[in-house]
Amino acid sequence: MRRDTFLKSLAALAAAGALPNAAWAAANVKMMIPANPGGGWDGTGRALGEALRDAKVADSVTFENKGGAAGAIGLAQFYNSAKGDPNAMMVMGAVMLGGIITGKPPVSITQLTPIARLTTEYNVFVLPASSPFNSMKDVVEALKKDPGSVKWGGGSRGSTEHIAASQIAQAVGVPASKINYVPFRGGGEAVAAILGGNVTVGGSGYSEFQQYIESGKMKAIAVTAGQRVKGIDKIPTLKEQGIDVEIGNWRGVYGAPGITPAERDALTDMIVKATKSKAWQDALVKNNWTPALLTGKAFDEFVDKDFSGLRATMVRAGMV
Repeated sequence: MRRDTFLKSLAALAAAGALPNAAWAAANVKMMIPANPGGGWDGTGRALGEALRDAKVADSVTFENKGGAAGAIGLAQFYNSAKGDPNAMMVMGAVMLGGIITGKPPVSITQLTPIARLTTEYNVFVLPASSPFNSMKDVVEALKKDPGSVKWGGGSRGSTEHIAASQIAQAVGVPASKINYVPFRGGGEAVAAILGGNVTVGGSGYSEFQQYIESGKMKAIAVTAGQRVKGIDKIPTLKEQGIDVEIGNWRGVYGAPGITPAERDALTDMIVKATKSKAWQDALVKNNWTPALLTGKAFDEFVDKDFSGLRATMVRAGMV
């Protein structure tokens, strides 16, 4: 019997109550990471893969990176190649929702199977060490004088750092439509542009900049949290600096289209167990991620609400 047929049979038994969901953990999970190596989704996907193995709910995990268009390229590939596959998962999050709103790709996240929200991470804005600026106040002063002279670097159009840059502009009286935003396909590209001085200020999750901040190659000037974040509490919030902006970047995981409710339940059970593993707890600490596990109907409702709220914010910012 083919393995996928066997798993579907076990799923049917689980749905009927003949087997517990945990009885059919996948031997090999296939993880789509819809971004280039080096970014937040890549780090999340690989940390989750290690946690799945550490929790002994997956024997192995294989990864595929497919970056571009705020995850839309990887999303389309996952949709077309993983239909009905109970072993397949894809990393996603707020950035993908923003990209769908602005890019209107042919495949939407609503065509996949929601599994879980995993973490929330606040964006950090940084300057290259060689920058003549030393604070967000310096950046804002330049922005007010000549909006186009300040190049903001970050994730794809519609990413949380793009939205945050737009909100910063609005908060200080500069039309969001005038910001000079440079999108990158992955965290690695953004880091290279910041270190090379090709952008004025860069934004992303702290984990992507951590080694460069600690080595003195980047200057951290603001975090988008409402209050200082534990572990990185030397970085001031935007609100402390008189800029009334707060925005978080959550990340989660979806399953393939066309899987059964029992298969969704089994994947959810695997994820919940993985988040209790030592490997996952270590990853939270290492990357300064805030745990934000949400599954089932609550996760479905959260995504719907975030989609609506994000769309409204982007319309007000002139991004849609």
